[in-house]
Formats: sequence, C-alpha cells, structure tokens
Amino acid sequence: MITITLACAIALIFGASGVLNALALPKARELAAETGFSVAAYRRIGVLQLAGVAGVALGLAMPPLGGLAGTGLLLLLAGAVVVHRRNGDPVAKLVPAIVCAVLVASYLAALFA
Repeated sequence: MITITLACAIALIFGASGVLNALALPKARELAAETGFSVAAYRRIGVLQLAGVAGVALGLAMPPLGGLAGTGLLLLLAGAVVVHRRNGDPVAKLVPAIVCAVLVASYLAALFA
C-alpha cells in the first residue's frame, strides 16, 4: 500500500513538472533561463521526467523497471542540486529537489522491501 501511495505522489509531482518542461510552458522557459539551460534541454528533462513517471507506475507490476526509473529520477534530482549549487542559489532552492529525492528513495526502499 505504501508503495502505491509513493508511486502516486511521484506521478503527480514529476508528471506535472514533466508536462511543464516537455511542453516548454512559460514557467519552464523562465526556469530554463534562470538555470542557464536552453529550452530544448528543459524539454528533454521533461521527457525524462515523464519516462520516470511511467517507469515508476509500471514498477508496481515489474519492480526491476521501477528500480531503474527511480534511479533515473534520483540522477535527475542530483543534477538539479548540482546546477543550483553551481549557480550559487540559496539552500531554499535545493529543498524541492531534496524532498523529491527522499520521496523517490522511499519508493525504492518500499518497492524492494
């Protein structure tokens, strides 16, 4: 049950962010400019987020796929932390990535428990 709850939370968060980025909506364009990424790069990040959502959902039936998807999302989140630190952003800008990383790590732990 906890695995399903965590997968749903991941799907909501990364699904919304992935759509925002993949469609290059105005907020995504603004964030791309702030972080020094091109809009095309942000679109690719969005596609990776959506692939991660699909893998996490399918991981409920096929745990190895969920494990790979969760690991991929963790790598994206680690990249986000690195980018924020390189840009000299305040620690408060790191909080969403850290919270999401804990969420994904919890999903992985529950998936393989």
